[in-house]
Amino acid sequence: MLSSLRRLWRKRGPPPASPPPPGPDPTHRIYAVGDVHGRHDLLEAMLWKIKRDARAQADERQPILVFLGDLVDRGDNSREVLDQVIAAWLSWPRTIVLRGNHEDALLSFLDAPEQGEAWLNYGGRQTFGSYGIPVPSDMPSADELHAAAAALARAMQHHADFLRKTETHFVSGHVVLSHAGLDPALPLVGQPSEAMIWGRSGFLDIGPPPGLRAVHGHWDAPSPVVTRHRICVDTGAYYTGRLTAVRLDAETEVLSVDALDL
Repeated sequence: MLSSLRRLWRKRGPPPASPPPPGPDPTHRIYAVGDVHGRHDLLEAMLWKIKRDARAQADERQPILVFLGDLVDRGDNSREVLDQVIAAWLSWPRTIVLRGNHEDALLSFLDAPEQGEAWLNYGGRQTFGSYGIPVPSDMPSADELHAAAAALARAMQHHADFLRKTETHFVSGHVVLSHAGLDPALPLVGQPSEAMIWGRSGFLDIGPPPGLRAVHGHWDAPSPVVTRHRICVDTGAYYTGRLTAVRLDAETEVLSVDALDL
């Protein structure tokens, strides 16, 4: 029986190799950093790791640093994180900063405090603290909300201006990077910004439109998710102490830093 199987194997040959997953532009080397959420200590370590990794590469691909959003809130050091991101944006050959739902909620609060009050309770209070602004009470009045938003806007200054320039997504070859993925029911052209910033139900099961690979954060888990069509690098940095990124070029390489190793 075994000899028959061997003859059959020799006759048919090995099974065909699986095709590679959809890849980025062949001139690009993408470093995509997951949700930081105010963990400036982890971001500092990650940026050093990415710089070392980029220097070790021998080809001529252009290194592109992509922040996948949710830089702020929940952790205690949103202000320091934004300083680090702006410094990277100024020093790297090319940096893309994408808007997460937490940046979107923060800006909505600054623009319309009464409509954006919910942001305070899912990370906004920590951001107030990072800028040294008194945190609004648990049941703030309209006047208190407007005064708090004005004080935060003054404290943030160029940080708020920077966040207003963030993008919804970035496309490299057949890879689409956004904070929360894509609407699985729609093609890439015409994707609503809300789906890329806040997410759509069904995306985790269905994935992106055919022929694409989505790289995103938002849907946190203790470990990264890497499949042929989807990569999630939100490993809950503010509660796990682990920040994750991914390098995409001819290969897919996960990079991580852990608070226990700092």
